[in-house]
Parts: sequence; C-alpha cells; structure tokens
Amino acid sequence: MPKTSLCFLFCLTACASAQLGAPLRLNEIQIVGTHNSYHAGMGPNEMAYLRKVDPRTAYSLDYRHPPLTAQLDAGVRQLELDVWGDSKGGLYANPAGLGLVAKAGLPADPPFDPNGIMQKPGFKVFHVQDIDFRSNCQPFVACLNIIRDWSKAHPGHLPIFILVEDKDDRPAADYMTTPEPLTAETFAALDAEIRSVFQPSEMIVPDDVRGSRKTLEEAVLTSGWPTLDRARGKVVFLLDQQRVGVFYTKGHPSLEGRVLFTNAQPGTPDAAFIEVNDSQAHPDLIPSLVRKGYLIRTMTDPRQDGVRANNRSKPDAAMASGAQILSTDYPSAEAAPSGYSVRFDRENVRCNPVLKPSCDAASIKE
Repeated sequence: MPKTSLCFLFCLTACASAQLGAPLRLNEIQIVGTHNSYHAGMGPNEMAYLRKVDPRTAYSLDYRHPPLTAQLDAGVRQLELDVWGDSKGGLYANPAGLGLVAKAGLPADPPFDPNGIMQKPGFKVFHVQDIDFRSNCQPFVACLNIIRDWSKAHPGHLPIFILVEDKDDRPAADYMTTPEPLTAETFAALDAEIRSVFQPSEMIVPDDVRGSRKTLEEAVLTSGWPTLDRARGKVVFLLDQQRVGVFYTKGHPSLEGRVLFTNAQPGTPDAAFIEVNDSQAHPDLIPSLVRKGYLIRTMTDPRQDGVRANNRSKPDAAMASGAQILSTDYPSAEAAPSGYSVRFDRENVRCNPVLKPSCDAASIKE
C-alpha cells in the first residue's frame, strides 16, 4: 500500500478513536420527555360537561400523566410545568368550571384543592384557567421539591430538563379568570422560587455554560456544553415561550445570573436553547442547529387522529432530526390505547444520531 494511503488510513482511525474517546457532552444525547407533565386530567363530570359544550376541546384535553415521581422512575428525563403568577394568592382558588358542572346538574368531582393550597401566594401549576385546572403537583415549589427529592435519591442520574411555560392566557370566555400580566418582576419571582428549592450545585445554569465567553451563544458555538458526567445528578431549567424572553433578558442579555435558558433566536446573546416544535415542517433546520451546538426541543405527537391510528411519521422524523429533547404525551410507560408511544427501542435515552451516532451506549447508562 502506498505510504500516502497508509497515512490517510492512520489519520482516519486516529480521528475516529479520538471522537469515540472524547467525553460525551450534555447536548450529545437524545431523551424522551413529557408534555404538560403535571396534567392530571379533568374530573369525569368536568369532562362530560365539556364534551357537551365543546367536543373538540374536550377531545384535545383527554389525557393525563401519573405523578412526576412515576414518570422519572420510568426513565422520563424532561418534565414540563405550566406556571401562573398568583402573587397574592386565591386568584385560581374557585375555578368557574366547578359551577358550570353543578349548573348542568352533574355530580361534583372530587375536590381539586382539599388543603387550600390555591389560597396561598406563589406560582400555581395547571393548564387552562377555570377549565383544565387539576394538577398532579401543586404549587410550583411543591413540584420542584418532588423532582429534587427524586434526584437526591438517585445520585448520578442523567440530567433532568425542566421546561417552564409561564402563562398569561387571555380568557376565552367571560366567566374565565384574567391572569396576572407577565413582567420582569414575574420572572425575578420565578427565579427566586426555583432557587428556594435547588442549590447552585444542583443545577446547570447559563453562567456555568457561558464561562469566560462574551455571550452565552458564543460559548455553545465554540466551547460547547458541559460534559454529561458534570451534568449528572443535576437539573437544567428551560423557558418555553419565546415571546417572554424580553422580560427575562432585561438587564441580563446573556442570561447573567439567571436560572433558566431562554427559548431564543439564533444570533442573539442568550441563544443556547431553541424550540422547533414541528420537525416535519423544518426537516433541515433542526439538524443544522444541532450541529452548530444549540440545544433543541421538538414535539413528537401527531394530532389525536394520528395517535389513534398509531401514525409513526412525526415521532420518527423528530427522532431522526437530532433534537435533544423529544416531548410527548405518550412516553413508553404511558402508551395510548392504539399502542402509540415514543421511545428508542426500549429506552428513553440514546446517543444523539446527528452528533454522536457511534457513541458508546454504556456511557449514558444510569
């Protein structure tokens, strides 16, 4: 064999070995998470009422998740919590849906707040005010404590991504509660509640990733994310809605001193995490962003008729895209009656198919 060919072969082998031997990074895995992880489902008579007056909405809300601990035990490593500001307490303590059920002559469902938690100040966790208000944890800090307790009981676990959607949805009907407006103060309070539960050593925050780089985006595009080993046993908070980033980055353009990674636009100082929730509509976008170094979340589920037909086209596209966080209503332990669920073979985590298609699977075991 010519000397140049031998050199070329040696270089290929050495480069491949170096790649395989390099420590795996936080963004070089792919995990299955849950959408609206807190969602306990509506009471049976609340659902019966909604089916009568708005079958389409009832259809979309007819799902539920088990407690957060059960999801974590089943291997879910991304949880989503929708939070609503309630700085004085009591704003969401008397949902109109309860009265609508009674007015329709239907029996009352079990109390949704038997301990009066909704009367106290602090962020609350639920889906839609007055209509879809039951949660498997309440309030926000209690949800966080559940996650922290599980984390402390399972040292060395893969990082848990916690997606937070801070909501202020306008009322869709005149009987619905008007939420508190979102302001910079809202997000200062949100950070404070998170820090009241998790210690700095228990989280990966933007300052940890940015390091000495000028901006957070520069860091992820050059130095990259922390190693997976460094992230084990920790949580990573992500802010869901791009439109609220302006409140969160005010005075913190590169998320200095902040807890959550914003859902940002490429080219901005805070860009590290980006949501692209339809992988089929953007088949080339997600792989491109992943290769550059961004952390991507995408949704996996088709519409309900697709779930009932066990249509695999959307989850398969999401998996192939390389998006690190795949969010579903149907993880492997919660399959739909049709058999539809989202998983990699029999696992909820794997090496990222775009960044590390040949990584050692043993390196991501817990």
